[in-house]
Amino acid sequence: MKPEPSPPFEPPGFHRDRAADADRPPQGLLGASPAFERMVADIRMLARTDAPALLDGETGSGKELAARAIHYLGERRSRPFVPVNCGAIPEALFESELFGHVRGAFTDARAPRTGLVCHAEGGTLFLDEIDTLPPKGQVVLLRFLQDRRYRVLGQSQETVSDARILAASNRCLEDEAAAGRFRSDLLYRLNILRLRVPPLRERGDDVPLLCRHFARIYAGRYGLPCPEFAPQALARLQAQAWPGNVRELENAVHRMVLQGVAEQPEAYAGDPAQPPTTAHHGPASFRDAKAEAIAAFERRYLCNVMAHTGGNVSAAARLAQTDRRALGRLLKKHGVDCDRYRNG
Repeated sequence: MKPEPSPPFEPPGFHRDRAADADRPPQGLLGASPAFERMVADIRMLARTDAPALLDGETGSGKELAARAIHYLGERRSRPFVPVNCGAIPEALFESELFGHVRGAFTDARAPRTGLVCHAEGGTLFLDEIDTLPPKGQVVLLRFLQDRRYRVLGQSQETVSDARILAASNRCLEDEAAAGRFRSDLLYRLNILRLRVPPLRERGDDVPLLCRHFARIYAGRYGLPCPEFAPQALARLQAQAWPGNVRELENAVHRMVLQGVAEQPEAYAGDPAQPPTTAHHGPASFRDAKAEAIAAFERRYLCNVMAHTGGNVSAAARLAQTDRRALGRLLKKHGVDCDRYRNG
């Protein structure tokens, strides 16, 4: 597995005037909501240190962007940022991928290979989906974190690494450790500093900014006119729970640009995974507008409570203080798919 090269993350001169940049979000991050601003303040704090850090956040919330921001705002910015998806490395190859090997180190080692730790020397190694590491991989990583020493497979001498370690998980590692799926001692090594990346449902004010940003990107990619979002359309998008977070919103805007529905809020009234419906024209009656507002509120509430409970209908019913069957009927009425909110 080849490490991803470090792209130019910041514009030239980004660090020349730190006072002027103090109130700007790091390049690549977009938002202005209180939750977003708290995250940015924490990112700046983490960037001033070299300690390991653990990033918590739901799938699609932007953990890798946050990790890149920590790297490129820090003193290691001129060195590589090397992201690796722990879930994509077979257990038998984890040690070789991490530390490298020499030719003949094992049966299929026909050529030498430089490890990810070496590629990240002086920079940052970002271990995404750390919760997916199998037991053997956890032991290998723990041993490395204890003193930052490692051996290239097939060599006897040890090498000392100067790579900062950032790790991310979309699951609660404390719960994983309590269930015996993640080593407590590894958690202690990683959890020196912590950053919570908020889900999009806590960043409602950021949705219009993100919509316009993604619309410009995809309109430019396909040579289409950049759409203007009607206020009603943005209000509907803000009302969504977005269990897939920013990634899901980006995909939805991508689809909207291609389908040309950004200016038709009625065409995007329901589940973002569903195709658009035909818009009606002219103002609705008071009764119809009231019914539509109530339906939007009910659906927004259902999406939020299902996202909060991970798709557990019984837990959602208890939280909503209603009967499970009644909640089930509402979920069916509004077409809320509980499976979308469950961890895979």
